[in-house]
Amino acid sequence: MKIILSPIRLDTQLELSKSGDTLTINGEVFDFIDVPAGATLPRAAITCDWIAGDVTRDEAGVLTVPVVLPHGADAPEETRFPEPLVDVADGPVELPPYNAEEVAA
Repeated sequence: MKIILSPIRLDTQLELSKSGDTLTINGEVFDFIDVPAGATLPRAAITCDWIAGDVTRDEAGVLTVPVVLPHGADAPEETRFPEPLVDVADGPVELPPYNAEEVAA
């Protein structure tokens, strides 16, 4: 799975975990197993404000999910301009820090 992070200033933080083709976003489960290779699941068909765009699966079977990445007013550059998360392992997803003080801690 590849997760594209879309940063936005929000006061609500994000908890994200992965299990196979399933993402749990702040406790709500989204299973993308039924998205076949070469297909797109439109954002409008997903009832989750944390999904930032269409979910796709390429011909090789890699699922790409764009996710909103909330950040604080003092977010570091790595959070405001995040790299995509590639080959995300099952379990809690490590996200960039919400604020700069998390980096210093």
